[in-house]
Amino acid sequence: MVETVQAEWGVRKPMPDYLQQLYARCQSVGALLILDEIQVGFGRTGTLWAFEQYGVVPDILLLAKAMGGGMPIGAFVANQALMQVLAHRPILGHITTFGGHAVCCAAALANLKVLTEETWIQEVEEKSNLFKRLLKHPAILDVRCAGLLIAVELDSFTTVQQVVKLCLERGLIIDWFLFNSRSIRIAPPLPIQEAQIVWACQQLLEAIEAVFSS
Repeated sequence: MVETVQAEWGVRKPMPDYLQQLYARCQSVGALLILDEIQVGFGRTGTLWAFEQYGVVPDILLLAKAMGGGMPIGAFVANQALMQVLAHRPILGHITTFGGHAVCCAAALANLKVLTEETWIQEVEEKSNLFKRLLKHPAILDVRCAGLLIAVELDSFTTVQQVVKLCLERGLIIDWFLFNSRSIRIAPPLPIQEAQIVWACQQLLEAIEAVFSS
């Protein structure tokens, strides 16, 4: 079980053929490949599912977060044969207390329809590239992008906290990653417009400049 893109480690994408080799290894030993796309699914990386960019199809796909468009819902996706196994070993082992809530399912379906009808996913790469072009500063050690999931690496957690605080005062909501506290996390909604990206990058760069010039 792996993340297609390691999100909380600060947006680390796999080597080009890593997932293909991992899947081949799973096949050779009779294991299942489970991909966690809870953070990178539903268009975040520029395709509906991030695994589409790496030439593999997982045996099981895990989804949540963006799935409900703000409503709480997750999904365990597998073929019918695998789901049948979970239905009886143990009996009812596949159910959950709040799974399949009607309102959340309706929200998830509406969300999926919007994503497939609008052009937001096709626009992700262009918007991601704009972030990369604008986020230039001597204090920025690295900018890592998986579509519109972006990590901006600075020198320390203390610096990141100071920058985040200044950004919040400016009206820009950002944070850091659970397992990479030196990197600022940028994950805007897919419909974000060019002018909003320019404004957000300006606020971030001015906050970084303020911290490093103080």
